[in-house]
Amino acid sequence: MMETTPQNYAIGMIGLGVMGRNLLLNLAEHGFPGAGYDRDPAKLEALRAEAGALPVRAVADVAALVALLQRPRAVILLVPAGAAVDAVLAELAEHLDQGDLIIDAGNSHFKDTERREAELGQFHLDFLGTGISGGEEGARRGASLMPGGSAAAFERVRPALEAVAARVGGEPCVAHLGPGAAGHFVKMTHNGIEYGLMELLAESYDLMKRGLGLSNQELHEVYAGWDAGELNGYLMEITAAIVIYPDGASGRELLDAIAPVARQKGTGMWTSQAAMDLQAPVPTIDAAVTQRNLSALEAERRGASLSRPTPPFQGDRAAFLRQLRQALYGAMILTYAQGFALLRIASDAYHYELDLATVARIWRGGCIIRAAALERFRAAFQHKPHLRNLILDEALGAELQACEAGLRAVAGAAVAMALPAPAFLASLAYLDSYRSPWLPANLLQAQRDCFGAHTYERVDAKGPFHTEWLKP
Repeated sequence: MMETTPQNYAIGMIGLGVMGRNLLLNLAEHGFPGAGYDRDPAKLEALRAEAGALPVRAVADVAALVALLQRPRAVILLVPAGAAVDAVLAELAEHLDQGDLIIDAGNSHFKDTERREAELGQFHLDFLGTGISGGEEGARRGASLMPGGSAAAFERVRPALEAVAARVGGEPCVAHLGPGAAGHFVKMTHNGIEYGLMELLAESYDLMKRGLGLSNQELHEVYAGWDAGELNGYLMEITAAIVIYPDGASGRELLDAIAPVARQKGTGMWTSQAAMDLQAPVPTIDAAVTQRNLSALEAERRGASLSRPTPPFQGDRAAFLRQLRQALYGAMILTYAQGFALLRIASDAYHYELDLATVARIWRGGCIIRAAALERFRAAFQHKPHLRNLILDEALGAELQACEAGLRAVAGAAVAMALPAPAFLASLAYLDSYRSPWLPANLLQAQRDCFGAHTYERVDAKGPFHTEWLKP
């Protein structure tokens, strides 16, 4: 570990868990010496052990960290979202000077980021709410970074962030996304899309394993084959590996020994909540959040079981796998479409000034939802920068049309086999609803007016109308 004099370190890091430690090492390896602090002595020792000859230093308190940094200072926080961030900011602010920069790189709620930026601004401290995706490997070898806040503050640290970002075609997977909480809103939406994609993959797994009776080796071959084509992406890649990973304890594949209960940290739920607030439909993401909640009710589900076997699949297995491939690709496009549409609506509402082509670009590498299709999404937004929904892009619309038969077939098969596939069904309903010039909302208007005098609109005249529906 290199010895340096005070004020000779480019970046400070508070929070030396796996993400913080790896990101600090990544920065140092790219020419940005760093100092790190964590309350846990074991994490300080882990940093010292892993740093080797890199210009990295571990310190035991915030004051010592700040004293080591070049002015104007830049400090990254990678601590759990919520109260922990506020506690660290309160302590850190006591040691910083006007013009210093704090980067919250955790999964903070975007509303908290808005509040913190305003509070720190009173002390003339700059603040960047920055989403990071890529997990442990991304932090160490190249992540997707989503900073929002002051453009001038971003420019100060742009060389460092570009150095540690993943690269695709020579382009770094980082960009200033917009003012305020733009970065954390984009990261939250990224995680919502992630929930949706993971649920679709889980449903495809269930349809093949319980529905078709495929072995884990056969599942691996299917997923690996899909990953070699239009469905190529990180989540597909790891799914192909997971289904055949061996378990030394049981002598079978590890996946079969894992309890059917999914946990969550809340970012998918935040996406659904934010979308509800903005009246932006994201039904596939909503279904994914609901299924995680249902999975947690394991004891209740067991008690409600009718102890009946899944009805056997009736049909051509090879043909169904082709349909499932189509359905999965179409539903994945629709999940991304819902997420990008939410970003468009949020950008308008919160004045984020998001460039959705840039968002698609920085998601192509490093992040959990990276996939080959993102290049097509980027092209769509470059062609029409104000595109409201990817469904409206001519090329993607044609791809969805080609997937539609498969999506309908899979939805029907899931219902026939009594296998829950809410994300597939929600994706199909979203597609049908979005493309329908007429929805039965006229009845909803009439019902609301009947019981609550909420009025209704007519197709042949302007203005609100009210009818005394139950009076003769």
